[in-house]
Amino acid sequence: MTQTAAKQPSPAIAGLAHWHEVLAGGSSIEGLTSILHDDVVFHSPVVHTPQKGRKITTAYLSAAGKTLGNESFEYLREVASGHSAMLEFQTVMEGIQVNGVDIITFDDDGKITDFKVMVRPLQAVNKVWEMMGAQLKKG
Repeated sequence: MTQTAAKQPSPAIAGLAHWHEVLAGGSSIEGLTSILHDDVVFHSPVVHTPQKGRKITTAYLSAAGKTLGNESFEYLREVASGHSAMLEFQTVMEGIQVNGVDIITFDDDGKITDFKVMVRPLQAVNKVWEMMGAQLKKG
């Protein structure tokens, strides 16, 4: 009987494990930077053009952590396969129920290369726009 090498988790499974570690650690700038590819692209639910690069993506994800990531935030389900993952989340922002999806693409090393956030309903989109804008202005 021969032994086979242990199957390595897909890039999405490994990348999600790192993503959850960073979130559990408070979404520090250093933690976020460590899991993002240099050329990552971020797609905001409230900004039309994709944001390109680690620095701007870190700024957006950090601001999201400060606005969406309150005590009511929770992931409801995850689907991951190959290089892609989708995570449905919900939270409450100033009394507004927010439901959304993070769509994340990982490279072979488990680094995030593409991050898209979609939010519903319209009241939630407006609240995210308002609160994220305030966080990004702070800097």
